[in-house]
Amino acid sequence: MNLFGLFLPGDSWLHRLGAGWKYLLLLVLTIPVLIVSLPAPSLVALGVTMLLLASAKIRPTLAWQLPLGFWVVAAMLGGYQLVTAHFDLAIVVTANLITAVYASRLLTLTTPGAVLIDALVAALRPLRRLGVNPEQVGLAIAIMLRSVPVLLDSFGQVRQAAQARGRERNLFALVTPVVVRAVGHAQATGAALAARGLGEI
Repeated sequence: MNLFGLFLPGDSWLHRLGAGWKYLLLLVLTIPVLIVSLPAPSLVALGVTMLLLASAKIRPTLAWQLPLGFWVVAAMLGGYQLVTAHFDLAIVVTANLITAVYASRLLTLTTPGAVLIDALVAALRPLRRLGVNPEQVGLAIAIMLRSVPVLLDSFGQVRQAAQARGRERNLFALVTPVVVRAVGHAQATGAALAARGLGEI
């Protein structure tokens, strides 16, 4: 949740912009630079994205700050390209990754989650003729978003318990309880859906 951010109420033009236009903005900022794969467009897209975040009138520490784990991953990806002598690609990969995260924040920080899901469901309605059920897709995404904090909380609790027992370096001791809790959460969610007549999702 620290990576993509949560909705923050505001009165900026981005807060007032429709969710559909924000989805389009996300695609414009991320897809072309992936296709072109050149340093200059990637850096321009990154700069534009950061300026757009600034225009949302959100405190810079909330808008731009990224968790340490993200920077580690970005450094590893860029470092690998540098080691293999792909200097331009190192810039492209790193800039595009940061742009994608910041562009996602344009959505999540300025739009409530329910509005984003409703907009996605509306966009998928033309695909109903192809057998796609937009409401089921929206429900699946909503369940996924609700499950992420639960799983993160489970991992935090398990890690604290492992630290108390001096087993924080035992990968098996960390992963197994989290997997068990994840399965239990999935079963409970499935049972709740089935009780409401939504068991086929």
